[in-house]
Amino acid sequence: MHESQSPGTLPLRPFGPTGLLVHPVCVGCAPLGNMPETFAYAVPEAQALATIRAVFDGPIRTIDTAASYGDGESERRIGIVLRERGGLPPGFVLGTKADRDLATGDFSGDQIRRSVERSLRLLGLDRIQVMHLHDPEHTTFEAVMAPGGPLDVLVRFHEEGVIQHFGVAGGPIDLMIRYVETGAFEAVITHNRYTLLNRSAEPLLAVAASRGLAVINAAPYGSGMLAKGPGAYPRYAYQDAPPELVERARQMEAACARYGVPLAAAALQFSLRDPRITTTIVGLTRPERLAQTIALAQHAIPAALWPELDALAPPPSNPEERRVAR
Repeated sequence: MHESQSPGTLPLRPFGPTGLLVHPVCVGCAPLGNMPETFAYAVPEAQALATIRAVFDGPIRTIDTAASYGDGESERRIGIVLRERGGLPPGFVLGTKADRDLATGDFSGDQIRRSVERSLRLLGLDRIQVMHLHDPEHTTFEAVMAPGGPLDVLVRFHEEGVIQHFGVAGGPIDLMIRYVETGAFEAVITHNRYTLLNRSAEPLLAVAASRGLAVINAAPYGSGMLAKGPGAYPRYAYQDAPPELVERARQMEAACARYGVPLAAAALQFSLRDPRITTTIVGLTRPERLAQTIALAQHAIPAALWPELDALAPPPSNPEERRVAR
Protein backbone atom coordinates (compact mmCIF):
# COMPACT_ATOMS: atom_id res chain seq x y z
CA MET A 1 0.00 0.00 0.00
CA HIS A 2 3.02 2.30 0.32
CA GLU A 3 3.83 2.78 -3.36
CA SER A 4 6.65 4.98 -4.56
CA GLN A 5 5.74 8.41 -5.87
CA SER A 6 7.29 11.57 -7.21
CA PRO A 7 6.71 15.04 -5.75
CA GLY A 8 3.27 16.41 -6.58
CA THR A 9 1.84 13.03 -7.51
CA LEU A 10 0.13 10.23 -5.65
CA PRO A 11 0.04 6.54 -6.60
CA LEU A 12 -3.00 4.62 -7.77
CA ARG A 13 -4.28 1.56 -5.96
CA PRO A 14 -7.13 -0.95 -6.41
CA PHE A 15 -10.50 0.12 -5.03
CA GLY A 16 -11.37 -3.15 -3.32
CA PRO A 17 -12.85 -5.74 -5.69
CA THR A 18 -14.33 -3.20 -8.14
CA GLY A 19 -11.57 -3.04 -10.73
CA LEU A 20 -11.42 0.73 -10.29
CA LEU A 21 -8.15 2.49 -9.44
CA VAL A 22 -8.13 5.37 -6.97
CA HIS A 23 -5.66 7.68 -5.31
CA PRO A 24 -4.90 7.33 -1.59
CA VAL A 25 -6.33 10.83 -1.11
CA CYS A 26 -9.92 11.46 -2.19
CA VAL A 27 -11.32 14.96 -2.63
CA GLY A 28 -14.26 15.41 -0.26
CA CYS A 29 -16.97 17.74 -1.55
CA ALA A 30 -19.19 18.05 1.52
CA PRO A 31 -18.11 21.62 2.36
CA LEU A 32 -18.57 22.61 -1.29
CA GLY A 33 -22.29 22.09 -0.70
CA ASN A 34 -22.21 25.27 1.43
CA MET A 35 -23.10 23.80 4.82
CA PRO A 36 -22.28 26.49 7.41
CA GLU A 37 -24.53 24.80 9.97
CA THR A 38 -22.22 21.77 9.81
CA PHE A 39 -18.78 23.24 9.16
CA ALA A 40 -19.23 26.69 10.75
CA TYR A 41 -18.21 28.43 7.51
CA ALA A 42 -19.83 29.08 4.14
CA VAL A 43 -18.47 28.29 0.67
CA PRO A 44 -19.86 30.62 -2.02
CA GLU A 45 -20.67 29.09 -5.40
CA ALA A 46 -17.88 30.88 -7.28
CA GLN A 47 -15.30 29.58 -4.80
CA ALA A 48 -16.73 26.06 -4.98
CA LEU A 49 -16.71 26.02 -8.79
CA ALA A 50 -13.12 27.27 -8.89
CA THR A 51 -12.15 24.49 -6.49
CA ILE A 52 -13.94 21.80 -8.52
CA ARG A 53 -12.31 23.04 -11.74
CA ALA A 54 -8.91 22.86 -10.04
CA VAL A 55 -9.65 19.30 -8.97
CA PHE A 56 -10.48 18.25 -12.52
CA ASP A 57 -7.25 19.90 -13.71
CA GLY A 58 -5.22 18.36 -10.88
CA PRO A 59 -3.48 15.12 -9.94
CA ILE A 60 -6.06 13.70 -7.49
CA ARG A 61 -8.68 11.88 -9.52
CA THR A 62 -10.85 10.42 -6.78
CA ILE A 63 -13.89 12.46 -5.68
CA ASP A 64 -16.60 11.95 -3.06
CA THR A 65 -19.92 13.71 -2.53
CA ALA A 66 -23.47 12.87 -1.35
CA ALA A 67 -27.07 13.73 -2.04
CA SER A 68 -27.39 15.25 1.44
CA TYR A 69 -24.44 17.67 1.13
CA GLY A 70 -26.29 20.95 0.98
CA ASP A 71 -29.39 18.90 0.06
CA GLY A 72 -28.04 18.45 -3.47
CA GLU A 73 -25.98 21.64 -3.69
CA SER A 74 -22.61 19.83 -3.73
CA GLU A 75 -23.77 17.57 -6.55
CA ARG A 76 -25.29 20.51 -8.45
CA ARG A 77 -22.03 22.43 -8.33
CA ILE A 78 -20.01 19.41 -9.43
CA GLY A 79 -22.54 18.92 -12.22
CA ILE A 80 -21.94 22.45 -13.51
CA VAL A 81 -18.26 21.67 -13.99
CA LEU A 82 -18.94 18.20 -15.40
CA ARG A 83 -21.16 19.76 -18.05
CA GLU A 84 -18.39 22.25 -18.86
CA ARG A 85 -16.03 19.30 -19.36
CA GLY A 86 -18.47 17.24 -21.39
CA GLY A 87 -18.83 14.61 -18.67
CA LEU A 88 -16.54 12.92 -16.17
CA PRO A 89 -12.98 13.14 -17.50
CA PRO A 90 -11.17 9.84 -18.15
CA GLY A 91 -9.36 8.38 -15.17
CA PHE A 92 -11.56 10.02 -12.55
CA VAL A 93 -13.55 7.99 -10.04
CA LEU A 94 -16.62 9.77 -8.67
CA GLY A 95 -18.65 8.43 -5.79
CA THR A 96 -21.82 9.83 -4.28
CA LYS A 97 -24.33 8.65 -1.69
CA ALA A 98 -28.05 7.92 -1.69
CA ASP A 99 -29.83 9.57 1.22
CA ARG A 100 -33.02 9.67 3.19
CA ASP A 101 -35.41 12.56 2.61
CA LEU A 102 -33.90 15.26 4.81
CA ALA A 103 -37.29 16.88 5.44
CA THR A 104 -39.39 13.83 6.28
CA GLY A 105 -36.80 11.22 7.28
CA ASP A 106 -38.19 8.80 4.67
CA PHE A 107 -35.59 6.03 4.15
CA SER A 108 -37.71 3.68 2.04
CA GLY A 109 -36.65 1.94 -1.15
CA ASP A 110 -38.71 4.45 -3.12
CA GLN A 111 -36.86 7.33 -1.47
CA ILE A 112 -33.48 5.79 -2.28
CA ARG A 113 -34.58 5.44 -5.91
CA ARG A 114 -35.56 9.12 -5.96
CA SER A 115 -32.25 10.05 -4.34
CA VAL A 116 -30.21 8.15 -6.94
CA GLU A 117 -32.23 9.63 -9.80
CA ARG A 118 -31.84 13.17 -8.45
CA SER A 119 -28.08 12.68 -7.99
CA LEU A 120 -27.69 11.62 -11.61
CA ARG A 121 -29.79 14.56 -12.76
CA LEU A 122 -27.80 17.09 -10.70
CA LEU A 123 -24.47 15.62 -11.79
CA GLY A 124 -25.61 15.41 -15.40
CA LEU A 125 -24.62 11.75 -15.68
CA ASP A 126 -26.38 8.67 -17.02
CA ARG A 127 -24.54 6.37 -14.65
CA ILE A 128 -22.34 6.58 -11.57
CA GLN A 129 -19.24 4.56 -10.72
CA VAL A 130 -19.83 4.28 -6.97
CA MET A 131 -23.05 4.84 -5.00
CA HIS A 132 -23.03 4.45 -1.23
CA LEU A 133 -26.04 3.90 1.00
CA HIS A 134 -25.66 6.89 3.31
CA ASP A 135 -26.21 7.02 7.08
CA PRO A 136 -28.32 3.86 7.46
CA GLU A 137 -28.38 4.53 11.21
CA HIS A 138 -31.43 6.68 10.40
CA THR A 139 -33.45 3.54 9.69
CA THR A 140 -33.21 -0.10 10.78
CA PHE A 141 -30.97 -2.84 9.45
CA GLU A 142 -34.06 -4.93 8.77
CA ALA A 143 -35.67 -2.15 6.72
CA VAL A 144 -32.55 -1.71 4.59
CA MET A 145 -32.28 -5.44 3.88
CA ALA A 146 -36.01 -6.10 3.32
CA PRO A 147 -37.43 -6.94 -0.12
CA GLY A 148 -38.04 -3.69 -1.97
CA GLY A 149 -35.91 -1.81 0.54
CA PRO A 150 -32.90 0.44 -0.03
CA LEU A 151 -30.46 -2.39 -0.76
CA ASP A 152 -32.83 -3.99 -3.27
CA VAL A 153 -33.11 -0.65 -5.06
CA LEU A 154 -29.33 -0.31 -5.31
CA VAL A 155 -29.07 -3.87 -6.62
CA ARG A 156 -31.65 -3.11 -9.31
CA PHE A 157 -29.79 0.02 -10.38
CA HIS A 158 -26.63 -2.08 -10.55
CA GLU A 159 -28.34 -4.70 -12.71
CA GLU A 160 -29.54 -1.93 -15.03
CA GLY A 161 -26.01 -0.54 -15.36
CA VAL A 162 -26.90 2.76 -13.70
CA ILE A 163 -24.65 2.06 -10.70
CA GLN A 164 -21.37 0.25 -11.32
CA HIS A 165 -20.55 -0.46 -7.67
CA PHE A 166 -22.15 0.24 -4.33
CA GLY A 167 -21.02 0.62 -0.77
CA VAL A 168 -22.27 1.73 2.62
CA ALA A 169 -21.30 4.89 4.50
CA GLY A 170 -22.25 5.63 8.07
CA GLY A 171 -21.39 6.20 11.68
CA PRO A 172 -22.04 3.55 14.35
CA ILE A 173 -19.21 1.06 14.12
CA ASP A 174 -21.14 -2.03 15.22
CA LEU A 175 -23.85 -1.27 12.66
CA MET A 176 -21.32 -0.71 9.88
CA ILE A 177 -19.67 -4.03 10.68
CA ARG A 178 -23.07 -5.69 10.43
CA TYR A 179 -23.54 -4.30 6.92
CA VAL A 180 -20.02 -5.30 5.89
CA GLU A 181 -20.66 -8.85 7.08
CA THR A 182 -23.69 -9.21 4.76
CA GLY A 183 -21.29 -9.49 1.82
CA ALA A 184 -23.58 -7.19 -0.19
CA PHE A 185 -21.24 -4.20 -0.39
CA GLU A 186 -17.93 -3.62 -2.14
CA ALA A 187 -16.90 -0.55 -0.15
CA VAL A 188 -17.40 1.04 3.27
CA ILE A 189 -16.91 4.61 4.47
CA THR A 190 -16.29 5.55 8.08
CA HIS A 191 -15.93 9.16 9.24
CA ASN A 192 -14.39 10.94 12.24
CA ARG A 193 -13.76 7.57 13.91
CA TYR A 194 -10.24 6.79 12.77
CA THR A 195 -8.13 9.84 13.52
CA LEU A 196 -5.31 10.81 15.84
CA LEU A 197 -8.00 11.63 18.41
CA ASN A 198 -10.45 8.76 17.89
CA ARG A 199 -9.52 5.16 17.04
CA SER A 200 -12.98 3.64 17.51
CA ALA A 201 -13.28 2.43 13.88
CA GLU A 202 -10.41 -0.03 14.41
CA PRO A 203 -12.72 -3.12 14.51
CA LEU A 204 -14.47 -2.00 11.32
CA LEU A 205 -11.18 -1.55 9.47
CA ALA A 206 -10.11 -5.03 10.50
CA VAL A 207 -13.32 -6.73 9.37
CA ALA A 208 -13.67 -4.80 6.11
CA ALA A 209 -10.05 -5.26 5.10
CA SER A 210 -10.16 -8.99 5.88
CA ARG A 211 -13.12 -9.29 3.50
CA GLY A 212 -11.37 -7.37 0.72
CA LEU A 213 -13.66 -4.33 0.71
CA ALA A 214 -12.48 -0.91 -0.30
CA VAL A 215 -12.12 0.99 2.98
CA ILE A 216 -12.60 4.76 2.83
CA ASN A 217 -11.65 6.85 5.85
CA ALA A 218 -13.31 10.25 5.90
CA ALA A 219 -12.60 13.32 8.02
CA PRO A 220 -9.01 12.51 9.09
CA TYR A 221 -8.87 16.01 10.58
CA GLY A 222 -11.93 15.36 12.74
CA SER A 223 -13.84 17.94 10.68
CA GLY A 224 -11.10 20.54 11.06
CA MET A 225 -9.44 20.67 14.47
CA LEU A 226 -6.48 18.54 13.39
CA ALA A 227 -5.97 20.67 10.28
CA LYS A 228 -6.43 24.21 11.55
CA GLY A 229 -5.25 23.46 15.07
CA PRO A 230 -7.27 23.35 18.31
CA GLY A 231 -6.61 27.02 19.02
CA ALA A 232 -8.13 28.18 15.74
CA TYR A 233 -10.88 25.55 15.45
CA PRO A 234 -11.79 23.77 18.70
CA ARG A 235 -14.45 21.57 17.09
CA TYR A 236 -14.55 17.83 16.46
CA ALA A 237 -17.06 15.86 14.38
CA TYR A 238 -19.01 19.00 13.48
CA GLN A 239 -19.59 20.16 17.05
CA ASP A 240 -17.73 21.97 19.82
CA ALA A 241 -15.07 19.63 21.18
CA PRO A 242 -14.95 18.88 24.93
CA PRO A 243 -12.04 20.52 26.77
CA GLU A 244 -10.27 17.17 27.33
CA LEU A 245 -10.17 16.47 23.59
CA VAL A 246 -8.98 20.00 22.81
CA GLU A 247 -6.18 19.55 25.34
CA ARG A 248 -5.09 16.27 23.75
CA ALA A 249 -5.03 17.99 20.37
CA ARG A 250 -2.87 20.77 21.85
CA GLN A 251 -0.43 18.20 23.20
CA MET A 252 -0.29 16.47 19.84
CA GLU A 253 0.30 19.79 18.11
CA ALA A 254 3.19 20.48 20.50
CA ALA A 255 4.68 17.03 19.89
CA CYS A 256 4.51 17.58 16.15
CA ALA A 257 6.14 21.00 16.52
CA ARG A 258 9.11 19.45 18.32
CA TYR A 259 9.76 17.39 15.19
CA GLY A 260 9.02 20.22 12.77
CA VAL A 261 5.91 18.46 11.49
CA PRO A 262 2.57 20.23 10.85
CA LEU A 263 -0.23 18.69 12.90
CA ALA A 264 -2.25 18.39 9.68
CA ALA A 265 0.49 16.30 8.05
CA ALA A 266 0.51 13.86 10.96
CA ALA A 267 -3.29 13.70 11.00
CA LEU A 268 -3.49 12.95 7.29
CA GLN A 269 -0.64 10.46 7.26
CA PHE A 270 -2.06 8.64 10.27
CA SER A 271 -4.75 7.48 7.86
CA LEU A 272 -2.58 7.18 4.74
CA ARG A 273 -0.02 4.92 6.43
CA ASP A 274 -2.61 2.30 7.46
CA PRO A 275 -2.49 -0.48 4.83
CA ARG A 276 -6.14 -1.37 5.47
CA ILE A 277 -7.34 2.02 4.24
CA THR A 278 -7.79 2.32 0.49
CA THR A 279 -8.36 6.06 0.29
CA THR A 280 -8.79 8.95 2.72
CA ILE A 281 -11.39 11.64 2.10
CA VAL A 282 -10.14 15.18 2.67
CA GLY A 283 -12.56 18.07 2.28
CA LEU A 284 -11.31 20.89 0.06
CA THR A 285 -12.78 24.38 -0.12
CA ARG A 286 -10.23 26.37 -2.15
CA PRO A 287 -8.13 25.60 -5.25
CA GLU A 288 -4.86 26.06 -3.39
CA ARG A 289 -5.83 23.38 -0.86
CA LEU A 290 -5.15 20.74 -3.52
CA ALA A 291 -1.40 21.30 -3.66
CA GLN A 292 -1.30 21.89 0.09
CA THR A 293 -2.96 18.52 0.72
CA ILE A 294 -0.48 16.70 -1.48
CA ALA A 295 2.37 18.44 0.34
CA LEU A 296 0.94 17.30 3.68
CA ALA A 297 0.62 13.75 2.36
CA GLN A 298 4.28 13.74 1.36
CA HIS A 299 5.76 15.63 4.31
CA ALA A 300 8.57 13.61 5.91
CA ILE A 301 7.58 12.44 9.40
CA PRO A 302 10.18 10.92 11.75
CA ALA A 303 9.22 7.45 12.93
CA ALA A 304 9.76 8.51 16.54
CA LEU A 305 6.77 10.87 16.41
CA TRP A 306 4.15 8.17 15.94
CA PRO A 307 4.47 6.46 19.35
CA GLU A 308 4.34 9.88 21.02
CA LEU A 309 1.06 10.65 19.24
CA ASP A 310 -0.31 7.21 20.03
CA ALA A 311 0.40 7.78 23.72
CA LEU A 312 -1.67 10.98 23.61
CA ALA A 313 -4.72 9.37 21.99
CA PRO A 314 -7.80 8.81 24.17
CA PRO A 315 -8.23 5.20 25.28
CA PRO A 316 -10.89 3.18 23.45
CA SER A 317 -13.08 3.23 26.54
CA ASN A 318 -13.06 7.04 26.65
CA PRO A 319 -16.69 8.23 27.09
CA GLU A 320 -16.30 11.00 24.52
CA GLU A 321 -14.99 8.48 21.98
CA ARG A 322 -18.02 6.29 22.56
CA ARG A 323 -20.33 9.29 22.20
CA VAL A 324 -18.75 10.44 18.92
CA ALA A 325 -18.68 6.89 17.59
CA ARG A 326 -22.36 6.24 18.22
